[in-house]
This record gives sequence, C-alpha cells and structure tokens, in this order.
Amino acid sequence: MEMPSDDRLKGRASRAGQIYHITTTTKGRAPLFRNFAMARLVIAEMRRLQEQNLLHSIAWVLMPEHLHWLLQLNGPVAISTAVKVLKGRSSRQLGHFLPGSQPIWQKGFHDHALRREEDIRKVARYIVANPLRAGLVEQIGDYPFWDAHWL
Repeated sequence: MEMPSDDRLKGRASRAGQIYHITTTTKGRAPLFRNFAMARLVIAEMRRLQEQNLLHSIAWVLMPEHLHWLLQLNGPVAISTAVKVLKGRSSRQLGHFLPGSQPIWQKGFHDHALRREEDIRKVARYIVANPLRAGLVEQIGDYPFWDAHWL
C-alpha cells in the first residue's frame, strides 16, 4: 500500500519499522466494547492486519469506549491507512449488532511515534494497565481484552 497524501497534509509521517502508540475512541465515547462479541470482532480485525503483514502488534487494550494500540509498521503502509482499514473493517462487522447505520468510531485518532530512547516495555505496561486505572478490574488477568507481545 502506498502512503496516502493525507498523512503529509496533517503533518503525520509514517515510516516502516516505526513504533506508534495509537489511541482511538468510539463515536460519542459509547461503551460498545462492554459487549464481548463486539469487542472480539475488533480484536479479530486487529489480528487480521498483523496476519496480512501490514503491522506488528506489540501491545494493546480494548477498553469499553476506546482502543490503545502499540504497533510497529511493516513495509510502506501509512499509519493513517492502517487505522482507517481497522476502523472500516470493524465498522462493517459491528454494524450487524447496531440498528441503523450509526458511526462506530470517532473521526481521527491520536498517534505518538516512540523515540528511540523510549522504553517500549514501559509504554506497553502503561497501555495494558488501563483497565486497572479505570477501576474495571483489580488484576489485569481479569480483563479479557488485552494482549502484549511478551506473553
């Protein structure tokens, strides 16, 4: 996939091999992913992107209304393209659960390209600990929607 021009227009540059922390939310912060089946559909689409060798998931957590995802880009795919594909595919799948054609995801996303000196494991631990900080569980093992490369 070629890097779309919208990355450059927004000041967003994508590089193969770069590690990014992505955060994206549901439209209106609706807690759609309290529904187990809906959460599993999003996770399946994240894994599909990795299986297609577009990216490598390092760590992620799918919260009831948002996603934190630490990933590394493979090849020429742009970060905006990877997120757009995830949102598009998951929206089509999730549309079967929701009446009408309401949007699933908020427009846009926040990304942070990790600098070489940043501790990837520290960022991954921060991401995975989100359910603890939100008070959803007392132990991360009790939260079903997360993964980390090291496990």
